[in-house]
Amino acid sequence: MRMTARVAAAIMVFDQITKYVVVHRLDLYRIGAIDVLPPWINFRMAWNQGVNFGLMSGESNWTRWALIVLATAIAGWVWVWVSREPHSARVQVSAGLLIGGALGNIIDRLAYGAVADFLNMSLPGWTNPYSFNVADIAIFLGAAGLALFTGAESPKARR
Repeated sequence: MRMTARVAAAIMVFDQITKYVVVHRLDLYRIGAIDVLPPWINFRMAWNQGVNFGLMSGESNWTRWALIVLATAIAGWVWVWVSREPHSARVQVSAGLLIGGALGNIIDRLAYGAVADFLNMSLPGWTNPYSFNVADIAIFLGAAGLALFTGAESPKARR
């Protein structure tokens, strides 16, 4: 469980540092857009009040708190599930990625009322309308890792 906790803490801290630097220090909050390596990588400020791609977004405080409770419950469930029996390092890292990303986005919802998304990747001739953040990447990789690596462990690792 130490590995899961360390990965979760590292992701949460890294996510919050990147958000602070880009949103506040580079003033993306005010500017709205910074071309980093156009069109491949750009910073585009977006306050996501919902889940992926703005689903379930709304102005209501109820939605905000429902998503905080849901993310907390999922992170807690993953923590309990991983802690109940031994798992491979890949599963522990995957769980830490998911938990750390969820905590990073929970902090945003508590502090700002919405998740600060700023990373935007597009292609020549195609502009991606969506932004995301480090926590979103960690959640995606963590969920994918749990789906891929859970059950693939050797019987020795499960004992």
